[in-house]
Amino acid sequence: MILFFVGLILVDGRLDGSITAAGEDDKPIQASIFCFLIAVVNLLAVPEMRALAAQKEAKVFTPLAICGSVILATTWYWMQMSAEPAVFGLQYQLFAAAFLLLAIFLYQAVFFGTTGAIVNTSVTYLSIFYLGFLSSFVLGIRVAFGPWALLMFIFTVKSADTGAYAAGKMFGKHKFAPRISPGKTWEGLAGGIILAAVTAVCFSVFCDIMPWPHAMLFGGVFAFLGQLSDLVESMLKRDAGRKDSSSNIPGFGGVLDIADSLLCTAPVAYLFLSLVVCR
Repeated sequence: MILFFVGLILVDGRLDGSITAAGEDDKPIQASIFCFLIAVVNLLAVPEMRALAAQKEAKVFTPLAICGSVILATTWYWMQMSAEPAVFGLQYQLFAAAFLLLAIFLYQAVFFGTTGAIVNTSVTYLSIFYLGFLSSFVLGIRVAFGPWALLMFIFTVKSADTGAYAAGKMFGKHKFAPRISPGKTWEGLAGGIILAAVTAVCFSVFCDIMPWPHAMLFGGVFAFLGQLSDLVESMLKRDAGRKDSSSNIPGFGGVLDIADSLLCTAPVAYLFLSLVVCR
């Protein structure tokens, strides 16, 4: 999976000129392949959210949730086609948020009437924003800062998951969030921070993304935030009485179980890179 993902990102970067010597004016639209991947992830994740909601007798309106998630998730891709990307992106997301909510109300009225109106509309809107809006910042990192910054972000957060799991298994004694995820420990968090900091510094040294002190801070901050992001999905799964979001990916669970630590950290990572990385 790692080899496939890294290869896809590098091929995408070579095709659009973001890892070549092409000048800014010569670059085509960025991240076409990665944008498609983000859309596919949202397509696969919505049914997992639907399954979790069904455990609480709530209905996610799957067609609307998929369309809405993909619309929001691909925001940064379409922004590249505007002469004023920031203005276009703001208007795009504002109008998408408004019209998607109206569409959800209409869907509820036509197919279910008043039955479960509050729960159904709320969980559908939550699914769209949890998956689509948050994942749009992952694509935003790729478009705005390039493939290496994207790989640094993803590998830093996921290495924190690995470090936390390993350190927690070996040394974990003190529970980090027992009411939400009993398996997480402070010792595991410390292990995750160390491995994430090492990973971020390696990217900073070999890929020249940011100064290594900033990279060390990046690793520590996003190791911690990644664990909090993981707890967000854990709350949803525990409430639904599920250990994993699905069994679609053997050994991992579902798409949400892989992407969970990236979703809530992506907006903060985009802000961090905007402040630290000079373009």
